[in-house]
Parts: sequence; C-alpha cells; structure tokens
Amino acid sequence: MPNKTVEALIEGGKATAAPPLGPALGPLGVNIGQIIADINKKTSGFKGMQVPVKIIVDEDTKEYKISVGTPPCSSLIIKEADIEKGSSSPKTDKVADLKIEQIIKIAKMKENSLLGKTLKEKIKEVIGTCRSMGILVEGKPSVEAIKEINEGRFDKEIKEEKTELSAEELKELEEEKKKLAKEIEERREEFIANAKEIISKMEGKERGEIKAKLVEAEIPAVIINELLPVEPKPGEELKPGEEKAPEKKEEAKPEKK
Repeated sequence: MPNKTVEALIEGGKATAAPPLGPALGPLGVNIGQIIADINKKTSGFKGMQVPVKIIVDEDTKEYKISVGTPPCSSLIIKEADIEKGSSSPKTDKVADLKIEQIIKIAKMKENSLLGKTLKEKIKEVIGTCRSMGILVEGKPSVEAIKEINEGRFDKEIKEEKTELSAEELKELEEEKKKLAKEIEERREEFIANAKEIISKMEGKERGEIKAKLVEAEIPAVIINELLPVEPKPGEELKPGEEKAPEKKEEAKPEKK
C-alpha cells in the first residue's frame, strides 16, 4: 500500500489528539500518542506560532516520518523580540534589539529555507530581515552588525551555535525596548509639532501642495494622514491617504438663438 500523508497547521509544542490530527491519524492504526509527543518535541521552539506539520505514514509497517515547516523569518523575529509587529518606519524608528544568540537561533530554525551555504551567511540573511523591520542587533543597525560579523567579532558564538541568553541579558533587552519606545514617542511628538507648524503657515493652500511640503520635511505618512485628512466625495468615505478626485467642470452649453 502507498504511504499516507497527513498535513496540519498546529501551534508549536501544543499538538493534541483532537482535530485535525487525531481523526486523520486514527484510521491509519499508528501510535497517535507517540506521534503527538514527537511533533511537540520537534516544534517546541515555535511556541505561540502556527507551524505546518506533515506526517508521512507507511500503512503496511506503521512507520512514520514527521516533517516540520517553519514560520516566516519575520514571524520568528517578532516572536524572539517579543513585539506585536515590526516598525512602520524602519529607517528611523527602531522597535527592539536582539542579541547575536537570538539571531543564531532564528538562522538555525530557518536553515533549510535560507539561501546561505554557511551558518554565518544565513545569520546575515536574518539580520537583513531585521533591517526591514526596524530591529537592532547587538544595539546596532543591521549594516553595522553585518560589518562586525564579517570582521569576526561573533565567530566564537557562531562556532558554538550559542542560542541561549541569561536572565540578565533578557532583562537588558526589555529595558532597551522600553527606551526605544520612548524615543519613538518623543520623535513622533516632534514630527507632529513640525507638521502642525507647516500646515498653519500654509493655511488656505491646496491639500496636495501642503502634503508635498510635509513630505519634503520628512514627516511620516501616517502622521500626514492624521493631520491632513482627505475630504471624501459626497456620500463616500475615502481611505487614509487617498486623494480627493478633482471636481469636473461642466462645459458651457451654447445658448439657443
């Protein structure tokens, strides 16, 4: 008989014999409890995340193989940084900081789907994703962190494949995250004050002209949309950032003689 494949999406480390796994595995005559235990062991590093799992069962011998996929790299970074999402303005707003051990951990989790041939190359790929999310590495922007990796600063940690942090290091990262959040809020207040001043000085001007000036002053789009609302068409509501369509002028009709 051919192999039977069962696929499911489960929370890391929390698979159970309840649906979807139990009912799918039951008719195959395998040791469901053992399979569940093996799945939880393989997915324990993905707690709190949905993980794709594939169980391939030989219906004659009842032997099985478990294949565990991994969440996207960005999801692993969010989980490791203990944040809800990445930065909406990654160039200016940094929302968290990760230690090299955490980057190594993510690189090892994603090792089968990353392009790098060596662990060091895969680590640099993960740091590249951190860049687009506004995540610092060892307190530095990603470009600087990659430079230090190339210079060999973290060779010892990479060689030992160190992935664990002390309680003190975790506490430091939490304090750093609070500091970054405070800086973002202070910067936001500065942007708002600057934007309001520009809007006040350009009172009476067209929205497009005011918006161009705000963009030139490097005011984030989210703040522009908050302070410079778009006028909706009659009976319609525009989404933030949408421009009001220009009014069409009626063509003058020739007078009847």
